[in-house]
Amino acid sequence: MDCPSCAGKVTNSVDRLDGIDEIEAQVTSGRLLVSYDEVATSESEIRDRVRAAGYEIVGERGGGGSNVSADGATGTAGTAGAAGTASAGERSFSVPEMDCASCASKVENALESTDGVSEIETQPTSGRVSVSTDGDTDTATVVAAIESAGYDATPIDDGSKRMGDKQAVWKSRRAVGTVVGGVLVTVGMVLEFLLPALDPALGTVAGRTYELSHLLFIAAVVVAGTPIIRNGYYSARNRSLDIDFLMSAGILASVAAHHPFEGAMLAVLFSVAELLERFSMDRARDSLRELMDLSPETATVRREDGTEETVPADELEVGDVVVVRPGEKIPADGVVREGESAVDQSPITGESVPVDKTAGDEVFAGTILESGYLEVGVESEASESTIARIVRIVEDAEREQTKREQFVDRFANVYTPIVVVLALTVAIAPPLVAGASWNTWFLRGLTLLVIACPCAFVISTPVSVVSGITSAARNGVLIKGGRHLEATGESDVLAVDKTGTLTQGDLSVTDVIPLEGATEEDVLRRAGAVERRSEHPIGQSIVGYAEEQGIGVDEPDISAFEALTGKGVRADLDGETHYVGKPGLFDGLADLEHVHATTDGGVNVAGATSPQGQRQHQCERENCLDVLEDVVPKLEAEGKTIVIVGTEDGPLGVIAVADQVRPEAAWAVSQLQDQGVRVVMLTGDNEGTARAIADDVGIDEFHAELLPEEKLEWIERLEREAGGSEDSVVGDSTGHVAMVGDGINDAPAMATATVGIAMGAAGTDTALETADVALMGDDLTRLPYLYELSGKANGVIRQNIWSSLAVKAVLAAGAPFGIVTVIHAVVIGDMGMSLGVTGNAMRLANVEPETPADAELKSPARSADSAGSVSPTGSR
Repeated sequence: MDCPSCAGKVTNSVDRLDGIDEIEAQVTSGRLLVSYDEVATSESEIRDRVRAAGYEIVGERGGGGSNVSADGATGTAGTAGAAGTASAGERSFSVPEMDCASCASKVENALESTDGVSEIETQPTSGRVSVSTDGDTDTATVVAAIESAGYDATPIDDGSKRMGDKQAVWKSRRAVGTVVGGVLVTVGMVLEFLLPALDPALGTVAGRTYELSHLLFIAAVVVAGTPIIRNGYYSARNRSLDIDFLMSAGILASVAAHHPFEGAMLAVLFSVAELLERFSMDRARDSLRELMDLSPETATVRREDGTEETVPADELEVGDVVVVRPGEKIPADGVVREGESAVDQSPITGESVPVDKTAGDEVFAGTILESGYLEVGVESEASESTIARIVRIVEDAEREQTKREQFVDRFANVYTPIVVVLALTVAIAPPLVAGASWNTWFLRGLTLLVIACPCAFVISTPVSVVSGITSAARNGVLIKGGRHLEATGESDVLAVDKTGTLTQGDLSVTDVIPLEGATEEDVLRRAGAVERRSEHPIGQSIVGYAEEQGIGVDEPDISAFEALTGKGVRADLDGETHYVGKPGLFDGLADLEHVHATTDGGVNVAGATSPQGQRQHQCERENCLDVLEDVVPKLEAEGKTIVIVGTEDGPLGVIAVADQVRPEAAWAVSQLQDQGVRVVMLTGDNEGTARAIADDVGIDEFHAELLPEEKLEWIERLEREAGGSEDSVVGDSTGHVAMVGDGINDAPAMATATVGIAMGAAGTDTALETADVALMGDDLTRLPYLYELSGKANGVIRQNIWSSLAVKAVLAAGAPFGIVTVIHAVVIGDMGMSLGVTGNAMRLANVEPETPADAELKSPARSADSAGSVSPTGSR
């Protein structure tokens, strides 16, 4: 089922039954979904209708638990037994020849008439059919039903393998028949046109003389045309006006009208076109196979007695410990228990640089060990791993049609009947009305009949969508459906969250300014010791930084700890009361307007404020500072939060904490702006912090101090402002706005936006399930890539649609005048355009993400240039 025509056969056949609620034929992936009322119809009746469509099914045993029923509307889906046994469950079958919607329609019709089949899902893109069966239906029954539709089916008995093996198109039975038919046509042409003296008349039937060449042409029709005529028969049974029916009618009419040469050429050329289309579809399916092949087939499990055992990866259980050695793929999602190694995570996150993993770190199935040795505790079954969910999402991405697909379907439903009527009129009207030659006008009508098939036009969009989505998945960008791929490229505005998106989301110490003779180590030791009992993010960042510097924060004796809400903390340190908190905490406690900076032994982290050039006070000592006027404003202007450390006698130091800007943020924003995208930052932080971050990354427009509902209102406002940009095929009343955030805190705004993009979705179930687009790694460089891919995908789809329409229009205009023949119609209009649109779509696989040339971005160091801001939740 690889074209709309195939899908039409199946859906038409099923729809004739009572109680059918919904039928969804998924042409690109070769799947069909049927919902029905079990009171009004039965599984067996549905199977009979699918068999009647003439399609074969190949399937897989489902893995899972109890049977499932959805309000009595659908059949059961549960655990299946061994292949060939009668056990209820979901089974999947490889149907490689089902590569268009028309094929899918035949398969669905055949399955609908099979007893015990309750749910059908066809996926032409992957050449796969899934069915849910009851306990009385075995695999052989389902295979027979699919074969009755004219398609070979093979059960897929490996739950981890969601598609059948790739089969050589040019070695298939159809290819052999086409070659033989081509040889017969060639010999017949030589006899009829080049060596007529060697072309004897063999007899006369119904007043028509048949020469040897004629019999060769008829033999070519039988050999090459039988699969076409068989499919046409199923189309007629299901009242599907598809290409199989049209071609069958043309071939049979040609032979009956004593035009065996035209019939033979039509059969051979159309068979070649079908083989080329299947070859092109295999290229699209290869991109899916690449994703599915990421997970290894086997895993090495370490048992409790220390022995190692090799088992199938899909048999791993939660709690198993697997051993992974250099060059091997990690077989399951889990946590490192022992060992350390660099891991190539590019299959999941698209990161080009391996990530170091040690005990306690999370790892994903399908990622590759670069070096070292790891023992990994399995955290999820093979069917629930991150890569398995990615594969399922990519497979299901075709379910929701894009606007252009909907437009194409509506157009094709009108276009085909009109051209068929026109073809019949051209073939009949001139001879009847004007006494013109029946032979001449029959051939011209036949040409129009061939042109009536909109195959290339219909596949132009789904093939492009599959190519784009699978290409994105390989580069760490998970797009949930074609409409999201399409909408992203149409979004002229990108709303960006700050914390966790433009910034790293982790607070860190950026500056330490010791005062009154204290050293940096002394300031950090005291602040870390007091903050050790605090759960506040700022306190934890200070403790963490002190420990990184090797400063023992647990050595001092701490007592009388007290958290001062909104201000900071207080505790007795070695018997002396210390304060750590906002500058306001020291109001009336210590003089911050006249302090002295430490100049010998005290250093700062990232170019901290120095006393040089500051306003000097009248004092016998040098290096006088006014912390409130000289230090705090400067650091806050850089988007940092200020923490004062001191006692009742006075301040000991100033610590600046910030959520650092991602090192690639400025580059990504610049690239987006170069692509014409208006980047707007929406944040709940204060105005000063927002301005500092916006200036740092190059964003001209930002809106600060926004509550979640206010972010939502801004998304709606931005959509109204962008409303002047409408699609050339189907217009919208509002513009398109994409929103990128962490996938949780920004959920309302992301849900309201045209496209919601989640950062760092690898291993995050919420982001994977709810976002329209998920960036698997915390890598902003994927945003420009996403926009570039989406823009090119939209361009490819437009090129495919309009070029298909233009070619069909030119051919249709030339057919009545005899300029265009049957050969032109097949070679150019069907074969040529199908190859053209598929090849054009495959160009999307070559779109690769760009990364900044600066190598420093791969290992950012703390520096004043990379310091970011802290969110209001992080300020006291």
